[in-house]
Amino acid sequence: MEHKRLHALITLLDDPDESVFRMVEQEILKEDAGIVDQLEQIWETSLDELIQSRIENLIQQIQFNETKAKIANWANQDSLDLFEGYFLLSCYQYPDIKKKSIEQKLERITKDIWLEFKHSLTALEKITIVNHLLYDVHKFSINHSNLSSPQNCYLNQVLDSGKGNAVSLAVLYLLIARKLELPVFFIDFPRNPLLAYMDLSVAREAHGESNDNPILFYVNPSNKGAIVGKREIDYLVKKNEMLSREMVSTPCSDKFILRRILDSLILSYEELGFTEKVADLKDIMAML
Repeated sequence: MEHKRLHALITLLDDPDESVFRMVEQEILKEDAGIVDQLEQIWETSLDELIQSRIENLIQQIQFNETKAKIANWANQDSLDLFEGYFLLSCYQYPDIKKKSIEQKLERITKDIWLEFKHSLTALEKITIVNHLLYDVHKFSINHSNLSSPQNCYLNQVLDSGKGNAVSLAVLYLLIARKLELPVFFIDFPRNPLLAYMDLSVAREAHGESNDNPILFYVNPSNKGAIVGKREIDYLVKKNEMLSREMVSTPCSDKFILRRILDSLILSYEELGFTEKVADLKDIMAML
């Protein structure tokens, strides 16, 4: 949109006629996020509180539409990148965050762990090192003091604060495990998701004649990466009607994982009474 035309539309934002305002709003919302810089410049030079308020709402709507479109595009790809999806979801609340900055923070943690790895390490030894670096050195933990905060769900906030909830810490752990090329997978366990460390050779044979369980053990990211044995999971399946053998042995898709993050966000905003954000996030959920 040309600057002169945009400025002409902006001057109408304080029009008391609601129909005029809605017409102007619709025209501006046809533009992509490239218009935000111009809107912010006009906001900075305006002394009219009504115009400033309406511009703020327009910017939020434009950025939301842009984020929603990018997530829809992500969800429709044949091969999904969980980091990309989580980053885009975090842009909902923090549209100005830089992807490169978040990637660098993840890389630093990953490199710290990788430097401790040796070829002779067993699966358990590798996970022990991951747990030490992630929880003891980098101090990531459940935010027990404010567990319902939406900030626990956003990737940039989890990396900056070192605090998260059961879902976000599980996803963070998974992202790092993937960078380290560890065969770790997200399991949809109620309340606290678990991660399964698999023997991929057994998993491949499972498509043939082998009936062996490819899962070596489980990891609980909510409890500093505590190792959970298969016998313990078997016991829980027998005692809990909400659990099934399929649920605790089937890796979740990246799209499903993003929905789990969205579930946490929606619950947090519902508890805070932020109905508009709940509606926004349900719109995003509908695309996954």
